[in-house]
Parts: sequence; structure tokens; C-alpha cells
Amino acid sequence: MFNIQYELGCRPIEEIQIPLTIRDELPPTLLALQYIYKTPELNEQVSKIIDAKIRKGKKQTGRKGMTGWEILVLATIRNSLNTDYDQLLIQANYNWLVRSIMGIENGFGEDRKAYGLQTIKDNVRLLTEEDIDKINDLTVSLGHQLVHKKNRP
Repeated sequence: MFNIQYELGCRPIEEIQIPLTIRDELPPTLLALQYIYKTPELNEQVSKIIDAKIRKGKKQTGRKGMTGWEILVLATIRNSLNTDYDQLLIQANYNWLVRSIMGIENGFGEDRKAYGLQTIKDNVRLLTEEDIDKINDLTVSLGHQLVHKKNRP
């Protein structure tokens, strides 16, 4: 299950306010990611998909890198915005809303988490379009269940 260890000064992901009046593709994408994070059943299922993919055949080395959640956020943004890795680097390092959904701090000090281009490429490529489609299908399926429950007397 995705369970973010927040840095000092970070807001919990479920409390991030995403602007809904902007006609850009990013806010709905971030809203879907927020929904995945705060819905326990979906969070667990998506986390299993991600863990199986990124940990496949690898030892735990203890190195700092990207969490499964950070990889999911960036892979989803890349897929939904049809963007290149250079633009994704800018989103990951400088877009405060993206960083907030990733659960990382938005400051500008020396200790601020920043990503290199190769780190983003190496990690985001671990998730294929099929993996993102599986996650999308899970999200849509759960959303349909919620709609049916609301429409019942």
C-alpha cells in the first residue's frame, strides 16, 4: 500500500486542493491520482501492480531513489499529457502541485528533493502503457461501483 512518509511542511495528499476550473489536462489527472491514493482498496491494488513491476528481480540496496508512488505520478502525467522526459523533469522539479501530489516538499533549499533526467527516465520506463491501462481499468471499475451504490435507493 502506498504510504507516504511526508517531509516536514508537506500537506497530506488527500488534503491537496486541485483547481477544477482550469481547462488543462493536468488537474483531472492529479485528481485521479489523489483518488487512487485516498481510496484504500484501490491504493492497495495499484500499489501491488507497481511493486511487482519495479521490484522485479532487484535487491533492496537501501539507495535513495524514487518511490513507487512517485513513479506512478510521473508515469501517469507523462501518459496523460503525452509529454517528453524533459517536460516531465520540469513538472517533477518545479510544479508545486505535482510535487504536492507526489508527497514531496516544495521549498527551494539545498536539501530539497530534486530529480535528474536519467533518474526519471530509468524509473518511469519501468511502467509500461499496459501497466497504466491496468491501473486505469481498476480506477474506472471502482468509480462505476461507487456510481451504482449512489443510485440505489
